[in-house]
Amino acid sequence: MITFEEAFRIVMNSSFNTGIEVISFDESLGRVLAEKIISDMDMPPFNKASVDGFACRRSDLNTELEIIETIPAGKWPEKSPRAGECSRIMTGAAVPAGADCVVMVEDTEILPSGRMKFKGSFVKENIAHRGEDIKKGDIVLKSGKLIKPQDIAVMASVGKTKVRVSRAPRIAVISSGDELVEPMNIPGISEIRNSNAFQLMAQMDSTRASGKYYGIARDEEQETFKIISRAISENDIVLITGGVSMGDFDFIPQVLVNAGVKILFSRVAVQPGKPTTFGIHEKAIVFGLPGNPVSSFLQFELLVKPLIYKMMDYDLKPSVSEHVMVEKFTRRDDERMALVPVKILDDGGAIPVEFHGSGHLSSLSGADGIIFVPIGVKFIDKGVKVNVRQI
Repeated sequence: MITFEEAFRIVMNSSFNTGIEVISFDESLGRVLAEKIISDMDMPPFNKASVDGFACRRSDLNTELEIIETIPAGKWPEKSPRAGECSRIMTGAAVPAGADCVVMVEDTEILPSGRMKFKGSFVKENIAHRGEDIKKGDIVLKSGKLIKPQDIAVMASVGKTKVRVSRAPRIAVISSGDELVEPMNIPGISEIRNSNAFQLMAQMDSTRASGKYYGIARDEEQETFKIISRAISENDIVLITGGVSMGDFDFIPQVLVNAGVKILFSRVAVQPGKPTTFGIHEKAIVFGLPGNPVSSFLQFELLVKPLIYKMMDYDLKPSVSEHVMVEKFTRRDDERMALVPVKILDDGGAIPVEFHGSGHLSSLSGADGIIFVPIGVKFIDKGVKVNVRQI
């Protein structure tokens, strides 16, 4: 049995690059950029008004001004204000030549003569100048960036409609066990619904990886061998839940060896998740995850997800925040690192959720994150500051 830190190191060192693909920019959310994005124009592309008001010359503001034109956004000015003149202008419209400020409509008065009179005491320029945000040729997004919604807007603004990204890994999900039935079926005696597969598929969606569910592998070695072998040949990562413990029908590790997988570890000093198995094949990386749903969820978050991002050439930094324990946490067994689900309260305190073990799936629904309790530590006192990893 190895430590979690050693397991993490082995997993990350087993990563391989998935390559590059070109996709539409509006489908790139959550993907990793594999090129730098360069602006094809100045932003803004012209001097534009930042408020609704009147484009004029500062030197004329002490006089009544004739309104010579109305300039809406999207229309190029036809006239240039001269002495004693101004142009009515809308936010985002091009400022006419000759104007050096835009006075806000709130600071003006339209006289019975139709002229504009400035009533304010202070004049801001209220002009966004050409190229002040971005100049043509500027790098607006760097390679290796995880694409966010605001980055989609940046790509749209510079006309980058096709973008190179790291290919998302293809991932297979297989559930193992005669006791499993699919969620749409009513379980019989000694049967349970298969929640792990759909939990893992949902977790994969958040990484933008391409997941494929291969169904339930029954407790028969030859059938399981065929499913696993096909999954390995078609994917970059294979996730198998169940069949990796010590029971008579837990033969997944041997099937993996028969399928050409080199097992790098099969026990991790972590609770829950001890029977996590990991191996490599010349075509894919393989995880044997525990059948208990909390275990499989957490081991995906802690081991599989960082690997997915590394394969896309991105270093995932999990969100961690500091909180104070509002009640004491104790445990009997301190031989493994404990992963304890906690809820973050409105006042910022952290409290362990009711947790009955690795089969207590509903406990995760009430948790905001987990704390890591090191090997050899049996309790955490009330009032102690802890680091909570968001989940």
